[in-house]
Amino acid sequence: MSAPTTPRALSRSAGDGRPAAPVALLHLGLGNFFRAHQAWYTDRAPDAAEWGIAGFVGRGDALAESMSPQDGLYTLITRAADGDRFEVVASVSSAHAADDSEAWLRYFASPRVRAATVTVTEAGYLRGPGGGLDRDNPAVRADVDALRHDLTVPARSAPGRLVAGLAARRRADAGPFTLMPCDNLPGNGAVAARVVHDLAESVDPALAAWIEASVSTVTTMVDRITPRTTADDVRAVQQATSRSDRAPVATEPFHEWVLSGSFAAGRPHWEQAGATFTEDVVPFEHRKLWLLNGGHSLLAYAGSIRGHRTVAEAVADDTCRSWLRQWWAEASPYLDLPTDDVAAYQEALLERFANPRIRHQLDQIAADGSQKLPVRILPTLRRARAEGHLPPGAVRVLAAWLCTLRGRGAAVTDARAEEIVPLADGPLSEAARRVLAALDPAVAADAEVVAAVVASAEELAKS
Repeated sequence: MSAPTTPRALSRSAGDGRPAAPVALLHLGLGNFFRAHQAWYTDRAPDAAEWGIAGFVGRGDALAESMSPQDGLYTLITRAADGDRFEVVASVSSAHAADDSEAWLRYFASPRVRAATVTVTEAGYLRGPGGGLDRDNPAVRADVDALRHDLTVPARSAPGRLVAGLAARRRADAGPFTLMPCDNLPGNGAVAARVVHDLAESVDPALAAWIEASVSTVTTMVDRITPRTTADDVRAVQQATSRSDRAPVATEPFHEWVLSGSFAAGRPHWEQAGATFTEDVVPFEHRKLWLLNGGHSLLAYAGSIRGHRTVAEAVADDTCRSWLRQWWAEASPYLDLPTDDVAAYQEALLERFANPRIRHQLDQIAADGSQKLPVRILPTLRRARAEGHLPPGAVRVLAAWLCTLRGRGAAVTDARAEEIVPLADGPLSEAARRVLAALDPAVAADAEVVAAVVASAEELAKS
């Protein structure tokens, strides 16, 4: 009997993928979603050989250490209900740790590098209550103080890193540049442009003026469910491909990327890889934020209270499924899209959520509710209240989040946890008012909404 074959490590020299393309794109926030989405689109573009990506981890260095020995290659596992498909993605030409500031500035100073995508989560933009940069944030204050004295020092925050990079580009006279935020934020292009401008202006008004004149910002809507990588994913790649991969990514078959805006220095032909370019991202953005992401938040909080751990488990629960449909019925009338298209999207979402091959953990989705709920749930609540309605589906999501903060269901991971969690202590009615005020004081001032959230939380507590 022959000995089992030892899996071979991924390597471009061994013929995996194509040769590394020269770096023309940067990415901040190297992680699973980016690798299943923007990097995958770039890999499939017909001119991919001209648009290599240098990816920088948002925090730490573990992923860069896993990808670098593989020449930036990784296996994408597309998990459909009827089986898995494996493909090697070759668009990441180099992977860098978060603290590799020297390489970050060097790439920005190169005329060949022409754009950067960003996935740092909603919390990573460090916005204050008015939507601009939170200048009181300790990381922001530290970056402003440091960059005022030396624009080449390593920055701590995402806005600081972008400003430092753009300052290096200005010094090198490397030409115009494009920023493409790809996080689940409405108007993410305007959000990124504002926080970068605010920080740059605090550092050097002349730099802020140069950025305004030389840097374009593209607004995007991104969609592809991508769970965390597990040991089972690593084993699946070895068994199916006889290759060893330290950094595979599992994702669903569905994918969507909608972009709007001008590219100051060119871009890959992403449209030939399936991306959509449009004058107005907003209808697509709202559809995704309210139906998919809002539905995810509902399942993450209410589903975990009912004992579920994954989206597929939660959506298989008839009660959770009915709550999901109720929420969609409330949010859908406010979408500026044809009714038939919205209905078809909802049915597609049910199929995606129920995919047994995608183990999307509710704990992962539940993170940063203080950042997510204002853009996923509150727009529908505000519109309904303006029309004199009290939408029970929206109320239920807020009540489930309140219960989570009080120790029920999913673990609490939130950029504002130190501030938010104590607000949820004490008598339920007082806790509800305080927690809602942290999302929007106007919502907390609505006595009917507060009373409904309390009643819903009491009902959920019986689950």
